Amino acid sequence: MPRVTFTANLQRHLDCPTLEVGGNRVGEVLAAVFDQRPQLRSYIVDDQGRLRRHVNVFVNNVMIADRAGLSDPIANDDEVFVFQALSGG
Repeated sequence: MPRVTFTANLQRHLDCPTLEVGGNRVGEVLAAVFDQRPQLRSYIVDDQGRLRRHVNVFVNNVMIADRAGLSDPIANDDEVFVFQALSGG
């Protein structure tokens, strides 16, 4: 099963341990994560299900291409990293 890890910034604010969930696409994997940790949804995706502006998802150290549809493929042994960028000055 794909392994999903979250940036330390998200872990500091929410209960989001590394999870192993099923799914063949990024959207399916994130949906499985949200089933287990519903509070993460609003931090990661907007109300249309697209990645929020300051969130990036990497699969095996490569940023996903489809930020709106989350259709990038996922294999069972993939590592998924959800990264919430910090901004400000």
